Amino acid sequence: MKEHKHVLIALGWYDHRLHRGIERYAQEHGWYLSANPAREKVIPWGWQGDGILAWLGPSDELAEFVECQERPTVDFSFRRPELPLPRVLEDHKAAAELVAEHFLARGFAHFMFYSDAPDWSHEERGSGFVAALEQRGCSCTWIKWQESPESRNSSGLWKRKHAWLAAQLKQVPKPLALFAASDQLALDALESCKSAGLAVPDQVAIVGAENCLLAPDTMETPISSVDTNLELLGYRGASLLDDCMSGKASPAEPVRIPPAGLIVRKDSLGKHPDAIKALVAAHVRATKRLQEDKALWLAEANTRFGVDPSVLAAAAGNMELAWDMDEAFVRRLAALGARMKSLGMIEREPDYAALVDARFVTDFRDK
Repeated sequence: MKEHKHVLIALGWYDHRLHRGIERYAQEHGWYLSANPAREKVIPWGWQGDGILAWLGPSDELAEFVECQERPTVDFSFRRPELPLPRVLEDHKAAAELVAEHFLARGFAHFMFYSDAPDWSHEERGSGFVAALEQRGCSCTWIKWQESPESRNSSGLWKRKHAWLAAQLKQVPKPLALFAASDQLALDALESCKSAGLAVPDQVAIVGAENCLLAPDTMETPISSVDTNLELLGYRGASLLDDCMSGKASPAEPVRIPPAGLIVRKDSLGKHPDAIKALVAAHVRATKRLQEDKALWLAEANTRFGVDPSVLAAAAGNMELAWDMDEAFVRRLAALGARMKSLGMIEREPDYAALVDARFVTDFRDK
């Protein structure tokens, strides 16, 4: 009988999508999962098992616990680079490049990045955004709340933070393209724009990160956001831990998971159709280039996802690179959804007709 592996999930930062990716891998491979729902507040001293999936945050006690276990461990965070752990991380640089391309396609010439803490992920997003714009001959203002004098007094912090942000936004040229380090900071920017009398998105266009806003399409002004692919992050981290528990060598560098895409809200689609068409055109060109060179896209998949090249080559016949979305595409999508539901991978199927908006692809194809 195959022995089940016992894996502890010890996350100093939580997102349900990360959990879902881990859960999916565990179901596929017969793991027993022990979750730590207290998230650092109660450290599971005395736990015994085969491996740990951790998100090491500011808690020294959680980091000490992980080190003391002497079990294979994969960390989803780069908060503690001094610990020699294999890591699977979001590709913040790629996410920032995606946002930069989005803004540039819409013709913006003035850019800003907003962060409020010395967090490693915020630093990577900001540095990536600035670098991507500099490569295109554009400059970017980076405002950091944590470095402002106003942030040093905790009294009335929320009100002073929004007043400071409104002042920063008012003094820069318009129209402005603002990339916020997180969706919560994007909401800060939206509220500050409202108090400053700045129209969103006409005077200030805002994009957040992590795609974790609640009911975004019901907002008076919906905010676009980068989906950082947290479910794949969890799945790939579990896969790497499985390799480590089996005695395989860990990669020397962190495995980076690319973003799933930029989630553009209906408001942006309606107001900027030409920019969206430009993004579709860029996707068409990239897809056709990869279709022409199978070795290139297999190498790209290996680099992006860390999957063994021999596995990719064996599975290539079952994978499809495509940009077109016609009725046949929707039928294939529906068949895949039905199959995923039958396997218990999803609870319900979406409305496929509402899910797929092929207007821009159709316009491009008909030209």
